[in-house]
Amino acid sequence: MKVELFIPCFVDQIFPETAFNMVKVLEKCGCTVNYNTNQTCCGQPAYNAGFRDDAKDVCVKFIKDFSGSDYVVAPSASCVGFVRNYYPSLFDNSSYHNDVKDLQKRTFEFSEFLIKILQREDLGAKLAAKATYHDSCAGLRECKIKEEPRKLLSKVAGLEILEMKDVETCCGFGGSFAVKFEPISIAMADQKVTNALATGADHIISSDLSCLMHLDGYIRYKGYKIKTMHIADVLASGW
Repeated sequence: MKVELFIPCFVDQIFPETAFNMVKVLEKCGCTVNYNTNQTCCGQPAYNAGFRDDAKDVCVKFIKDFSGSDYVVAPSASCVGFVRNYYPSLFDNSSYHNDVKDLQKRTFEFSEFLIKILQREDLGAKLAAKATYHDSCAGLRECKIKEEPRKLLSKVAGLEILEMKDVETCCGFGGSFAVKFEPISIAMADQKVTNALATGADHIISSDLSCLMHLDGYIRYKGYKIKTMHIADVLASGW
């Protein structure tokens, strides 16, 4: 199976190792992975900041960059959710209408692609640790992902998953929200980290590095020992 890799801006610039680990896992599953080096952003930051026309220009480039028939897989439910849920309204009654409908069907977040399309749960990963899983807002509400990452993590040898209180509550990041409403954002991160610590977990795992980046900043500031980890990094561990 051929897969087109979409690597979001912040993954490319800050967490490239997660992208390499995603390739590692996909290739282990028998996929031929292609990375279009012309790709840029999905357009979400500009759209959320209110620059709809600028965002649309970026979105048009994304549609062209990922034209074809291959699946598009990303290590970010946030970006996938934006393509699936906001592209249709941006390009309704336009010449890109059918292209968007096609792209919606082919674009997947990493963990749901492994479960729904490749139908793989046990990837031979090993990680001796206790962890709690954070449901990102985009993963849970925009992509409807809940059980997929948990199925994958349940097969990781040595990993114990402990559910935290209020697991479906936002971590407080929300892109520009964290900048515009910093005190509220920090309070939400505090609540999330406090609930994670209460489980006794060593790691907070999620499908969205944006959430994990936000939580990790708060964790480092407070000097806590708990670590953050993307699910692709977990599934690439131990082999």
